[in-house]
Amino acid sequence: MPHPLAAPLLSGNRRALARAITLSESTRPDHEAQAQALLAEVLPHAGKSVRVGLTGVPGVGKSTFIEALGTWLADAGHRVAVLAVDPSSARTGGSIMGDKTRMPRLTVHEGAFIRPSPSGGTLGGVARRTREAITLCEAAGYDVLLVETVGVGQSETQVAAMTDLFLLLALPNAGDELQGIKRGIMELADLCVVNKADTDPKAATRAQTELTAALKLLTPKGAPWRPRALQASALTGAGIPQVWEAVGSYRQAVDVAAKRRAQTTLWFDDLLREAAWRAFQAGLDTEKLRALRAEVLAGNLTPVQGVQALLSPPPA
Repeated sequence: MPHPLAAPLLSGNRRALARAITLSESTRPDHEAQAQALLAEVLPHAGKSVRVGLTGVPGVGKSTFIEALGTWLADAGHRVAVLAVDPSSARTGGSIMGDKTRMPRLTVHEGAFIRPSPSGGTLGGVARRTREAITLCEAAGYDVLLVETVGVGQSETQVAAMTDLFLLLALPNAGDELQGIKRGIMELADLCVVNKADTDPKAATRAQTELTAALKLLTPKGAPWRPRALQASALTGAGIPQVWEAVGSYRQAVDVAAKRRAQTTLWFDDLLREAAWRAFQAGLDTEKLRALRAEVLAGNLTPVQGVQALLSPPPA
């Protein structure tokens, strides 16, 4: 029996898309089953978009840049979906979910859809069900997906494993050459954009030069794509067309289909680990766990010994 949200979703109904994403984010077992049935039904209609992941330090202007790029694309006839991940509080679990307030023009554009989601404690700068949301947006007919992470230090790189191109936003006067060649997020960036270039053009040019040099050092020989560093101003719109031109050049140089197959394998493995962890928790001997935790807290066992004792098979 067809899912009631499938037909309106495939017709591009934004309300149906929003409800479908909410369903996919639910942790209720019945909702999860419904969401998976819906995803299986619409999956043949997905996979035709350009997926761009965007990240950068807090204050770099991610939301403003996304609005500038998204509005430019929507005005050009693209259907743009923005998945903005908001950090959840480690204390209360709540999120502000205020990214749409920074995108007033894109929010009301008929060719755009913006969905803020809480990270919910998921590491890597994305939400637990961002991959499902990408599939649903594609099935709804959005041909450009912009995935905004929570804002990074050096390690929140999970978005690179679910998008075609990983775009790192940088600031003028944000660090020296050594900062630029640190491993981690920099070596995964396919494109670096020095945002807010209008605030200090000389510093922006210097940052672009330093990032270009760093990217050359971090790119393996023979790579099909040589990451680039560009300048842009989300405020004035300068550099936005050049950013999108670079995205197109990247997709021509890289085997995107092969990259997506590898990402699907990673997705499968992530879900397998999650399911295995749930099964393990369901089968735990709670009394044994409580006793071993008490031994560890009393200092009679190290945490490693406690875990090993919990996982050791019972004596024959």
